[in-house]
This record gives sequence, structure tokens and C-alpha cells, in this order.
Amino acid sequence: MNLKELTHQYDFTGKTVVITGGAGILGGEIACVLVGCNANVAIIDRDPSLAQRFIKRLESPVGRAIIVYGDVLDVNVLQKSAETVIKEFGTVDCLINAAGGNKKEATTSQDLSFFDLPADALRFVFDLNIIGTILPSQVFGKIFAHKGEGNILNISSMSAFRPLTRIPGYSTAKAGVSNFTQWLAVHLAQEYSPKIRVNAIAPGFFLTDQNRFLLTDEKTGELTARGSAILAHTPMGRFGVSDDLLGAVLWLLSPASAFVTGVVIPIDGGFQAFSGV
Repeated sequence: MNLKELTHQYDFTGKTVVITGGAGILGGEIACVLVGCNANVAIIDRDPSLAQRFIKRLESPVGRAIIVYGDVLDVNVLQKSAETVIKEFGTVDCLINAAGGNKKEATTSQDLSFFDLPADALRFVFDLNIIGTILPSQVFGKIFAHKGEGNILNISSMSAFRPLTRIPGYSTAKAGVSNFTQWLAVHLAQEYSPKIRVNAIAPGFFLTDQNRFLLTDEKTGELTARGSAILAHTPMGRFGVSDDLLGAVLWLLSPASAFVTGVVIPIDGGFQAFSGV
């Protein structure tokens, strides 16, 4: 294989990628790079207006993007979202389950012990991450089953490998995402087609709106003790940025990883590899 042939594997011309939670920071960056690689991109989000922050980047002449209302916790709404995407692009080739996140009320603190974490907050985190991955996989995975090929990429977390303090709901939910990724990879390959692949990435510590309250002081912007401890256990000595995810995402969606399914790829600056000593 020469450079031209290798580069061509990352040309997504004629391919349609659906991204749930695509109006978020990480989902939005993934959408932009895929449009830049000639893909048709359908951003599905409960708050489509959030996509306005990068709408200019999605107007690239090499790819096309649409923003579709959707709810990853409502299969009927997702069915309508899928119909909209197919009406626009004709089919779907890849699904990225980027919807997910944590909730402050499901996080232990000096003011809120584990024993007092409200069930509704825990249920919100669990449903958003687990059910919000399973339902889109049902809706769009069925399309792949009928086609005999397709690609699903889930978003797990380093907390799925090593449960982190203070976030029991999120760690448990993401562990479920990793487990479901492996289960679905086997199920779809054996029951429908070996050309349907399911993988996941597991981001390490990325400073986002969802975890900023844990890692930085709201008033000073300085690192909290937790934030400092994370960097001390990250050999690369920094938090991740959205661009750090893109290489692995493109590889897992492309033919370059055609024999890869059922894996969870850490993108963590070496956090998992470091024992602390």
C-alpha cells in the first residue's frame, strides 16, 4: 500500500455519518473533521441551536452537514430522526454515539455523601450514557443489518477501566458502555454481517463544561486538588483537547481498521499505563 492508497481510506466521500450529541463540544469537533474529509454528517441533538457555535466550519465545500432534532432516550423520536437523515442522504453508513455526560447532583462531595445521592440524578446519568447508547444503536444498527455493513463508534471513558472517586453513576454507566460495545460487536457480526463493526474510544481527562467544576476552582480558575492529582498521574502532563480524539475516530470509522471490532481505545495521555510510582 502506498501513500495515495492509504490516504484514500480517510476520504469519506459518499459516506453518511450520524452523530448523536453532535452539537456538544467533542461531537461538534468530530462533525467538523468528518465534513472536512468529505463525509455527509447528520448531527442529532436535543438542542440543535448549540451547533451554531461551529456552523461556519460545517459549511465547508467538501462535505455536507445537517442538524436534526433528536432524543437518544426516545426511540420514536430517533426513528423520525433516522427518516430525516435517509431522506436527505439516502442511507446511513456510520453511527457515533457521542451523547452522554455526568450530572453534578450525581457526584459525591463534602455536602453530598454517597448515601444521599438522589435516585433521579443517578438514573439521569445512567440513562443518558447507557440507554442513550443502546437506543440509537437499535435504530441505526437495524439499517446496518439490512445493508449488511456499517460502523458504530461509542464513547466510553477512562473511568470505565478504573472507577474514579466521586462519580459512581458515571463510572458505572461508562463501564456499561464498554461492555455493551463488546457485546454488540459480537452480536452484529455473528447474527447479521461481519462487515458491521462496533468499537469505542475511551477519552481520559478532557476539560469540558461537564467536569470543569471538579477540576478547576470556579472563582480563581486554578486547578483543584483533584485536577492537580489527575495531571500528576498523567505522564503527558496535560488535559486532553478535542483534537486529540480525531485520529482514533477517523481510523476506527475508516477501512484502515477493517479487521478491528469490539475494542475500546484509551486516549488518555498515558493515565491508564501509570501506576502512580
